[in-house]
Amino acid sequence: MRKFVSEGEQQLVQEERALLLALRDVQTRLEAPKSDIALLDRALLQIDELFLLVIVGEFNSGKSAFINALLGERLLPEGVTPTTAEIHILKYGPEVRMSHQGDILVVNVPVEWMQDVNVVDTPGTNAVVQRHQEITEDFVPRADLVLFVTSADRPFTESERAFLARIREWGKKVVFVLNKVDLFSDDQELAQVLQFMDENARQLLGIEPRIFPISARAGLRAKQAAAPDQRAELLAASGMGALEDYVISTLDAKERMRLKLASPLGMTTQLSARARNILERQETLLQEDIAIVQGIEVDLAAHEKQMREDFRYRLSHIDNVLYALAERGNRFFDETIRLTRVFDLVRPERIQALFQQTVVADAAAQVDVYTQELIDWMVSEDLQQWQAITHALNQRIARRRNDPASDWAGSDGPDELLLTKFDYNRRELLESVGRAAQGISTSYDSKAEAAALAESLQRSVAQAAIVEISAVGLGALLVKLLAASLADITGVLAAGALAALGLYIIPFKRNQAKRQLESRINELRAQLSTTLTTQFERELDRSLTRVRGAIRPYTRFVETQQAELAELTTNLRAIDAKAHELERRIDAEIG
Repeated sequence: MRKFVSEGEQQLVQEERALLLALRDVQTRLEAPKSDIALLDRALLQIDELFLLVIVGEFNSGKSAFINALLGERLLPEGVTPTTAEIHILKYGPEVRMSHQGDILVVNVPVEWMQDVNVVDTPGTNAVVQRHQEITEDFVPRADLVLFVTSADRPFTESERAFLARIREWGKKVVFVLNKVDLFSDDQELAQVLQFMDENARQLLGIEPRIFPISARAGLRAKQAAAPDQRAELLAASGMGALEDYVISTLDAKERMRLKLASPLGMTTQLSARARNILERQETLLQEDIAIVQGIEVDLAAHEKQMREDFRYRLSHIDNVLYALAERGNRFFDETIRLTRVFDLVRPERIQALFQQTVVADAAAQVDVYTQELIDWMVSEDLQQWQAITHALNQRIARRRNDPASDWAGSDGPDELLLTKFDYNRRELLESVGRAAQGISTSYDSKAEAAALAESLQRSVAQAAIVEISAVGLGALLVKLLAASLADITGVLAAGALAALGLYIIPFKRNQAKRQLESRINELRAQLSTTLTTQFERELDRSLTRVRGAIRPYTRFVETQQAELAELTTNLRAIDAKAHELERRIDAEIG
């Protein structure tokens, strides 16, 4: 490649190199196929190398014969079988010399015009050996110009059409060489084939093709002719003269520079599209993941709302017990604090026994029943929530495993090794969350949970009331909390009876007792409601926190990957925009 003589050209090369490096970073972070990354690595190395002219075509299309004609010497083997079993790179050298570099055979030839060009001869596009096809397709993206050789006796075969479609993906400039035209009996046959090639090339590549009809063997004979005049005439008749003029003259230093700079951009466009496909696949997977996470959050929000509504309803049962107790208390005082029962009033133990029997009655037992129902309900709802999450995650895992296109299909086999880090991490995280939820669901001990919650509730009520826990159940605590009220009330009644038996004292004491009982019960109701509500909120928050904590690693992965993909999407857009800008500048400054 000629030296970059202008600052503009040097700037374009630097910007292209930065563009390729940016795309390589995106590919690496996306875990793109190693072959794509290798293409970019070679493109980075080739920016400063000579112009690369790659010759492709089916075996037996006369590629080797054509190259020998270009060189003016039979340096490459020719035949009716696939003779090119490896890549041949022809470079300028003072003498003919061959050396191997892996799958590549480097041939140095003393041909003057090749000081600025490297020529690559590839295995046939329809090679019998798969490796031949692979190395051909691997080299085409690196070409600055492709010479596509097809044979006059079978132009544009099905395999050639398929190969051209792949060339089109890379955006390469293609020149067509119709070899073996000496097989035609007249110019009309040649014209028909040329028209056929023109129509197919337009259809396949969407461009007006440049086609050179030649006879490679006649061209080689022309170059080997003794007389210069005869050599020129025979060369023109073979068609090789026009093709060589194009390769050597039309593709001058400026045009080679333009194609050299444009070539990586075609590769960039294709590899960027491939990276975008990976991005879209991962974004689709993440959307499914987001739907799972959002679905769980929606369920949790609905669960939380429903739990609070149900709790208020269940708490009202305990309130109703206390309301009923207050009503019975009022009736008791109306019926008991009378002059006709003065002898009962001066006997506190008698009043207390009657109060316990008619007012307190089974209130303690009812509180215990409703409280236990409340506890059992909370424990049951907690378990059901874990079971619902387990079911949702297991369904998601099953769908992925049963999807033939899934990254999980056949995960127990060798395909496991082909998973990218992205696929592996999200699968492992989802399965680990599922296992955690399943483990909690199957090992959930409802009785132990209920006992622990009951003990916690009892302790909270006792601490709030500043009484000792001497019996099991909130009902027993309720009686203990009322004990002080009973003593005060009966004391008031006894003192009032002894002080006077007047018509004014008894009603006053009766109203005083009713007010004290109402105050005590309201205080108890508020105390129980606050304590139970606080405990309920604590347990509900603990349950929700456990669920969110279990799925948090998966949620965090989704959030991180979303941010990563958003950044890579932005980077790819910038790369595509930069590629288009460089294309425009190359055409403006060099084209």
